[in-house]
Amino acid sequence: MNLGDRVKVNEPVVFYHHPLHRNTAFNAQGLEGVVVAMLKDYQGRPISANFPVQVEFQVEGAKRPFRAHLKDSELTRL
Repeated sequence: MNLGDRVKVNEPVVFYHHPLHRNTAFNAQGLEGVVVAMLKDYQGRPISANFPVQVEFQVEGAKRPFRAHLKDSELTRL
């Protein structure tokens, strides 16, 4: 997985911070987005993030894109 890759969520993942479904369960399975960050280090020190891939999803009707942190195993590269 690299920066800029188009990805798709391939298994059920529930978010509560989706802009159009705030504070209610939203299943993100099937959403397509772009990898915008890979969390491998923090201020020059290596880290082991639980959800290292940050993905940005375009949401129609929202003020800004929806971003979420996911695992490699939850994503499929398109």
